Amino acid sequence: MKATIEDMVQTRIPTAHGEFILHYFSNSIDDKEHVAFVKSEVAGKEDVPVRIHSECFTGDVLGSRRCDCGEQLEMALQLIEQAGYGILIYLRQEGRGIGLLKKLQAYNLQDQGLDTVDANIHLGHLADERQYDIAALILEHLQVKSVALITNNPQKIDELTRLGITVSKRIPIETSVHEDNLSYLKTKVEKMRHMLSMHKKDKDG
Repeated sequence: MKATIEDMVQTRIPTAHGEFILHYFSNSIDDKEHVAFVKSEVAGKEDVPVRIHSECFTGDVLGSRRCDCGEQLEMALQLIEQAGYGILIYLRQEGRGIGLLKKLQAYNLQDQGLDTVDANIHLGHLADERQYDIAALILEHLQVKSVALITNNPQKIDELTRLGITVSKRIPIETSVHEDNLSYLKTKVEKMRHMLSMHKKDKDG
């Protein structure tokens, strides 16, 4: 049976990056609270800037430098604000879908020498267990004609295309490279085909 979603509430959220409307969705797949941050009118528009961001408590909330998630979240909101319209979909699939507990256990394995992919596999998971069915349903509900996807991840483009979403182009989102995230970013490039130049250094890099 095809998954369904329901747009249960929309509310105005002023942020440091401008004003957005936050949509709260329920769904028939899981009991998680997936949301969409929508800037201005997007229905019927083409090339809508869209970021599909998977939850990262350590990066998004605590500002962890082990990953690029928190910085990507901020950059995506800035890009959408600059464009004047767009969508940030926040999917509750922590740790590439393995959950917070397993992600933290994977961190300890990484400190022992494994990379992010091998750590997940060691714990009995796939390198990336994220799914984008709900994101596709949200984009259909918001009636966008095509998206300019803010991503470095080719799998995300492939999955959305498979789910019937027209990805008209890609907007790169490269964050700073430094000692704490260098191994993580190199693994993304070498094992997950992420499109990163690895040239953007921060002042301690």
